[in-house]
Amino acid sequence: MADCSASMDFSGALQRLGEHDPSAAVAKAKEQLDFLDNVTLNIAVTGETGAGKSAFINAIRGLDDDEDMSAPTGITDTTNEVTVYTHPTKPNVKLWDLPGIGMPSLKADQYLKKVKFETYDLFIIVSSTRFKENDVFLAKEMKKKHKHFYFVRSKIDNDINSAARSKNFDEQQLLYTIREDCRRNLKEVGNPEVFLISSYDLGKYDFQNLVDTIELELSEQKRFALVQSLPVCSLAMLKKKKIIMENFIMVAAIASGMGGYLSIPFLSLAFEKSVLVAFFTGCHHAFGLNEKSIEKLSERVNKPVSQLKLPIKSPFTLALMDKIRLVPPIAPTCPVTDVENLLDMKLFVKRFQNASQAFKHTYTLLSQGLDDMVDDMTQILRVAGLD
Repeated sequence: MADCSASMDFSGALQRLGEHDPSAAVAKAKEQLDFLDNVTLNIAVTGETGAGKSAFINAIRGLDDDEDMSAPTGITDTTNEVTVYTHPTKPNVKLWDLPGIGMPSLKADQYLKKVKFETYDLFIIVSSTRFKENDVFLAKEMKKKHKHFYFVRSKIDNDINSAARSKNFDEQQLLYTIREDCRRNLKEVGNPEVFLISSYDLGKYDFQNLVDTIELELSEQKRFALVQSLPVCSLAMLKKKKIIMENFIMVAAIASGMGGYLSIPFLSLAFEKSVLVAFFTGCHHAFGLNEKSIEKLSERVNKPVSQLKLPIKSPFTLALMDKIRLVPPIAPTCPVTDVENLLDMKLFVKRFQNASQAFKHTYTLLSQGLDDMVDDMTQILRVAGLD
């Protein structure tokens, strides 16, 4: 990953895009922005019936089990056919709830054909107890076809709550025992890592480790889609999102700031501004600053929403809140300004001496706006006790 200070250098930014001509760089930056917005990530969630697949799908989409867009959950099998669930704010991220391989009507050797195995970028194999013969069979087939797969031991919160009644309860020892028991049953696959997850509290246990591991095996574009789509369940996740958005700044600065300076025919002023609005709107949702995310955080940590709605210092956060009417008024630390006018005042009424100056000014604007939003969400997470 490139150093952000290096990205501030105009010639370095052109080099990273593989272009020497500024006009060609703007065209390429626009193309990359369009691609990033549309790159598709297909995540398949599979395992035996009753393992908690649907609850896991809901959790990583930031949804409760009883919401309209959520995957149905229950004590009986709820998935008879392959069902796709798009992410509520990132529709290019698709989660596929696959029928349980243990269903009597679906034999293991028919399973791969039935679920259209080649469709997916990666597989999450879920079990709520210990991994069994069918799970091992799936993993072996995925290995043969060079597909990435990850073992998730779900419902860890249930195990913890049950064992906590014991006088000699030791949470870390219990987690170690569960993990090792799972791995013993997966020796045929090559002693893989097992991630312990609670779908009702992703900030605990191994969820962050699971995301870090998946990231390493995805392309840069699909990694961007994954991290943007995940709920902010911890300070570590917020930092990860900041890093992924920092990589986006250089491309956005070239497309918007330089596009305005160079007066490229296919880039109107409206496009330049829309790039910046889209950037800050994306940060607003990805960082969990919208009302729905804060309400969910309130439920999770059992603190009133009013305690989490702290004074916001980012003018872009305030402007977006006002624009999309997602939250009630929050005590601002600066006047609330319409987001388009805010961008005009900070960028478009200025004229630049050259393309390098336009790029650096826009880059600084985006970086400062990003830092302010991260600072705002960091304070909210600290009040929530998640720092």
